[in-house]
Amino acid sequence: MINKETFVMKKSLIAFVLLLLFAEMALCQEKMEIEGAIIINNSEDASPAPGTIRFNPTINDFEGWNSVTWVSLTGIQYLIDEMTDQDGNTYPTVTIGRQEWMATNLKVTKYQNGSAIVLIDNDAAGNTAWSTADYGAYAVFDTTSTGYSFDLERFGYIYNWYAVHDGRGLCPSGWHVPSDEEWTTLIDYLGGSEIAGGKMKETGTTHWYSPNIGATNESGFTGLPSGFWNISGSFNELGFAGFLWCSTDTDSSRARFSYLNFLDDNVDRFSNDKRYGFSVRCVKD
Repeated sequence: MINKETFVMKKSLIAFVLLLLFAEMALCQEKMEIEGAIIINNSEDASPAPGTIRFNPTINDFEGWNSVTWVSLTGIQYLIDEMTDQDGNTYPTVTIGRQEWMATNLKVTKYQNGSAIVLIDNDAAGNTAWSTADYGAYAVFDTTSTGYSFDLERFGYIYNWYAVHDGRGLCPSGWHVPSDEEWTTLIDYLGGSEIAGGKMKETGTTHWYSPNIGATNESGFTGLPSGFWNISGSFNELGFAGFLWCSTDTDSSRARFSYLNFLDDNVDRFSNDKRYGFSVRCVKD
């Protein structure tokens, strides 16, 4: 029979041997010392080695390649893909819950069938045309009077609701302008209207004016402050708020839209005149 003292001695000896073993293993491992910044760029390699790490500036996140897809290394739960519209423009897309959304604003100049969407210019005649248009139309941002700088690749164009509702299809084939119900599904998935806006807004103040309260973009939606064109033909709230059309109308003259702003992390829904010019995000069928 082993007495208590012998047992304690053997236990201590085993611990000492294990300590020496781990110390030897540690000494055998290679060490790398780095001074200064480690810069990880955005990889566009179609078939990177498993374990490759990249920084994705579209969603401001570090990602790792698992041999199938890029996955977040910071716990953000979404998947990034890509789609192409009828003009040949490509857009990043993001899967949030069971919905796949565009991660930038739409910038098409024609419908799915190839018919041109009417372009209304930023001049006096254009202002009159915009205020009376009961047909689909779009406009290009006018920032000459504001001094605001924006990225057209992300901000896209401004459309009236008649373009949204046109049967020829504003969004690319296989995609559509979301209904109010589909916006509700997205917002509920992100925790409700009082916090979902922060999870949807692009972070920082590159495009949003300060303070851009609550912006985390943890959904990957990358909401932008694209403002709107009112029925008198002037651009408003660039940098301050984002207005996104719903396909749902409330009566013959008004339709629903979703609203993000720089002063809180809400996402609100309102209705307004169908002649207003708002941005568009498409959702996959």
